[in-house]
Amino acid sequence: MSSSLRARLTLVAFLSATTFYFVYKSRRLNKLLNLSLTPKTPQNPRNGKLFYISQTGTCRTLAKRLHSRLTALGLPFDLVDPRNYEPEDLPNETLVLIVASTWEDGKPPDAAKFFADWLTESATDFRVGSLLLSHCKFAVFGVGSSAYEKTFNAVARDLSEKMRGLGAAEIFPVVDGDVEDGELDAVFEDWSKRVVAVSLGDVANGGVERVVGVESDDFDDGGDEDDDEEEEVESEVVDLEDIAGKGPSRRSVNVAETNRKLSDGKRNMVTPVIRASLEKQGYKIIGSHSGVKICRWTKSQLRGRGGCYKHSFYGIESHRCMEATPSLACANKCVFCWRHHTNPVGKSWQWKMDDPLEIVNTAIDLHTKMIKQMKGVPGVTEERLTEGLTPRHCALSLVGEPIMYPEINTLVDELHRRRISTFLVTNAQFPDKIKLRKPVTQLYVSVDAATKDSLKAIDRPLFGDFWERFLDSLTALQEKQQRTVYRLTLVKGWNTEDIDAYFKLFSIGSPDFVEIKGVTYCGSSATSKLTMENVPWHSDVRAFSEALALKSKGEYEVACEHAHSCCVLLAKTDKFKVDGQWFTWIDYNKFHDLVASGKPFSSNDYMAATPSWAVYGAEEGGFDPDQSRYRKERHHKSKE
Repeated sequence: MSSSLRARLTLVAFLSATTFYFVYKSRRLNKLLNLSLTPKTPQNPRNGKLFYISQTGTCRTLAKRLHSRLTALGLPFDLVDPRNYEPEDLPNETLVLIVASTWEDGKPPDAAKFFADWLTESATDFRVGSLLLSHCKFAVFGVGSSAYEKTFNAVARDLSEKMRGLGAAEIFPVVDGDVEDGELDAVFEDWSKRVVAVSLGDVANGGVERVVGVESDDFDDGGDEDDDEEEEVESEVVDLEDIAGKGPSRRSVNVAETNRKLSDGKRNMVTPVIRASLEKQGYKIIGSHSGVKICRWTKSQLRGRGGCYKHSFYGIESHRCMEATPSLACANKCVFCWRHHTNPVGKSWQWKMDDPLEIVNTAIDLHTKMIKQMKGVPGVTEERLTEGLTPRHCALSLVGEPIMYPEINTLVDELHRRRISTFLVTNAQFPDKIKLRKPVTQLYVSVDAATKDSLKAIDRPLFGDFWERFLDSLTALQEKQQRTVYRLTLVKGWNTEDIDAYFKLFSIGSPDFVEIKGVTYCGSSATSKLTMENVPWHSDVRAFSEALALKSKGEYEVACEHAHSCCVLLAKTDKFKVDGQWFTWIDYNKFHDLVASGKPFSSNDYMAATPSWAVYGAEEGGFDPDQSRYRKERHHKSKE
């Protein structure tokens, strides 16, 4: 072959390869462009939401003006009064606009109080996480008077902060509308133009964050690496019943605020750090060592959306239940404690002591004030609200170790005098206190592990003789004539494999009931090695419970379940199963009559029939059919 022919063939091959390469690159480039520019259609398209938070009507008027403009441009928005909106639907929204006024003392108008409270509780509840609203963009326009100085547009700023804290991306910072300067309409007009530009950009790009007419610097990406790292450190694993949020760092409280000794040498249990933490989480502090908090299940049943597991297992009325504690202190530092171990600890009472009557009076007063705040919330009827204002039950299990309080007997007697039932929980480190305990409606002992090593690893007790104290507490339980309960918290990989060891503990305390609950995971933690692998499914809890019942050879059977709380109840068959029917519920009126009589009585004297819907295996899964179930939109599948 001649050299010229080889040269021509080489040139043709080169040109062919080059042509192929550029065609390939061109097609690939077009494909990438299409991927980045083609609108992404959401699975469940939703209209944007335009909220007006108004007291005198100004914000409503402004919002209606903007809504008319958006509608004229063909932009799909719903005009929303927050009193008619379910805030649990916020995670489904993609674009939210808020026109908000500030009312007395920097607070929102009554119509928006529940909406604002929901955002606050979610943003401060570390189990919710900082990505709840990560698919949502928002903007807030504040309407107020600069004459109020510090509280000027406080509501608008607070809503912005809470939305950002839950992962929503703020399109541009809060804009202040001042009714005092005569420029309100002009400022709102400018804000409206920017909002329209964002909305048009969203429609044009199918949700891609490229907005027409708005600079890229106006966007907030909703978080950075430092924020993620802080969230990871502060997350925690908690028991399903413990409802709490993140408390402030110790560094956020003035270090000069120390807990000085009083004239009698005693200290206040609630230090400034603890007070700031608990109050931020919604707790109401009573005196120097007690607290009360409205439970989410109380709110749920007030709204007709179902009660807690104690409603299913024992027939309490969740909307009439007060959750409180006379002692925030504890003798353990459990791995699933939500308080990050900033709570007071001690082996004995060493603090100033408040009067038990004052504690009860203040607890009821604060509780009823929180109930009154539920007025006007969607689903809350006048009848249920009125009932809720008269508490009939008290769960002495909020935080800490209630039985440490030296006047616990007097406090319980005062509750019973008012015909308020008592469910008292102890962490099994004070057996002498259990022995001295006068009758309560139901006495719990937390049984977090079945062996000495696992109990030490999980509860991290202060006492060196913690195991002996634990066993003595179980023994003391057996001597009680009223209803007794072992409360097991399952943590996979820590205490779920010790079925034989757990069963051996049954003979020591011979409890009437055994509650078996799971823990819920809320992220990694600097103080805990627990991960999602340690969290049991409800099916795991059921299997564990059935195995324990089988081990007892008929002494205990699985009686009830509350699937929503991942909780199952074992009950003694010879006491609470009569002619094939369970009697795990409580006749509360009979209990109070027995207490008032002053005569000895036992758990058999005040038991009541369990309804069919609460029995284990029922189709309802422990959900009261008289309530209305609200199902959240979920994007994950249950193992079951």
